[in-house]
Amino acid sequence: MNDLALTPKAPDVRLGDIIKLAVLAVGGQGGGVLSNWIVDLAERNGYAVQATSVAGVAQRTGATIYYMEMMPETGRTPVFALAPAEGDVDILIAAEMMEAGRAMMRGFVTPDRTTLIASSHRALATSEKIHPGSGIADSAAVRRAAAESARNFICFDMEAVAREAGSVISSSLFGALAGSGMLPFEPESYRETIRASGRGVDASIAAFDEARVAAEEHRAPKAREVDDAPEPGGVLPPAATPVEEHIEPEPMAGPEKMLGEWRDLSARADALPEPVLPFARAGLKKVVDYQDLAYGTEYLDRLDELLQKDRAAGGEEHEFDFTANAAKYLANAMSYDDIPRVADLKTRKGRDARISEEMRASDGTLIQVTEYFHPRAEEMVSLLPAGLGGWIESRPKVFAGIDKLVNKGRRLRTDRLPAFLMLYTVAGFRRIRRRSLRHKREMAHVDEWLGAATSRLTGDYAHATETLKVRRLIKGYSDTHARGVAKFDRVMSGAALVEGRDDAAAWTARLLTAALKDPKGEALDGALQTVRSMTTAGQA
Repeated sequence: MNDLALTPKAPDVRLGDIIKLAVLAVGGQGGGVLSNWIVDLAERNGYAVQATSVAGVAQRTGATIYYMEMMPETGRTPVFALAPAEGDVDILIAAEMMEAGRAMMRGFVTPDRTTLIASSHRALATSEKIHPGSGIADSAAVRRAAAESARNFICFDMEAVAREAGSVISSSLFGALAGSGMLPFEPESYRETIRASGRGVDASIAAFDEARVAAEEHRAPKAREVDDAPEPGGVLPPAATPVEEHIEPEPMAGPEKMLGEWRDLSARADALPEPVLPFARAGLKKVVDYQDLAYGTEYLDRLDELLQKDRAAGGEEHEFDFTANAAKYLANAMSYDDIPRVADLKTRKGRDARISEEMRASDGTLIQVTEYFHPRAEEMVSLLPAGLGGWIESRPKVFAGIDKLVNKGRRLRTDRLPAFLMLYTVAGFRRIRRRSLRHKREMAHVDEWLGAATSRLTGDYAHATETLKVRRLIKGYSDTHARGVAKFDRVMSGAALVEGRDDAAAWTARLLTAALKDPKGEALDGALQTVRSMTTAGQA
């Protein structure tokens, strides 16, 4: 055997000079800009560099991975890798907290090597938004895992830094990279790179400098300062929960007569028991904003009636939990989504300013706003007076003709007067909402729901309260609303099956949790099957 084959080749010492850096970002977060800046920065300082990118499936279902390898020029052309490998990344930059979590799950972050730079803000993923209940993932768990998994962890709200400077997050991420000290380049070289880009230079440099200082000090910026001292090894501890400031409600404006009626309604709400107050105040404001002062009066009348029944059932011993939940879910039920509501929100004063702020549009910039609509005959007919709407629904040919006319996708440019006036007119239908077919059906549904809850109040206070909570399943409009109602009905049927049992409240809560777990309702199917088999066995 050849002795040379047994002699291992000496490692190339230049491999130790290679810096491997990955950036995870989704559309709109400036990952491409940041990648270009890093490449330009490396070349500006005499480094050979290669950059590649692998796009995710879609926005918020997979980030684009921008991967760069760089090393000092040696006069020979290096061969760099095209994609990051597990356990082989020196610097990982995540433009959002959950992307940091994904990077750790893929093995890109290791405690012996990787410096993890992540913005602590959240941009919700599609999987979080489509969850029937609250699908928001726990970013605190990601922070704890990052502190353990990374050699160094730099984390603060880089989106807020960029926004305050009038820039985008790529600028503050670039600053955090500079402040990390992981690249052997001077801060001025970073600034020269930004200046060479030629767009939004002043704002980008302001965001860069603020983030660089924050990263150097391993703490959040002054506006979001964390009191805890940094842990050894340059790891930023999880951010402390900010103290909620007391914010005075916005003063009401309008005719004095209406303001007087509002003050009277507010005084009625303030007279409710202390545990009910925050829910009643918020609920009253919601229904008045949704409809009018008379609707607010109806809301408080219903709430007073429920409170009387609560008192009779010994609600004071339970801190009026039944009425508090009623105040919350009744307001939501009375403020159901319909076409006038959608049109109202899209034509309100201040919406254009909010869109401009979110788009970071400079003064004088023209913004085009396109609204997407796909109304169905059910939604259009439900706006009509109850008698007329019912007459149309009872005649399939007439209903089908209306569906053929309206059931098509539409794009409306609300930055133009004709489309805006069309929506503004539709929003005005709120004045006849309480005479509509939809309102008649919604209020009948509310009466049935409250009737089921109050019928259980004297026998099982906890079960009555859980029955109120089932209402949280109904939200949105069109297909979303229909799916919510279907789940609501199924959970209510399960709650009726366990009525009279000592654990009725617990089982109703389990059914509600199962209904919120997945959009298809598979978990609810299993829970209902368990309830049916349990009650059948009990009867046997």
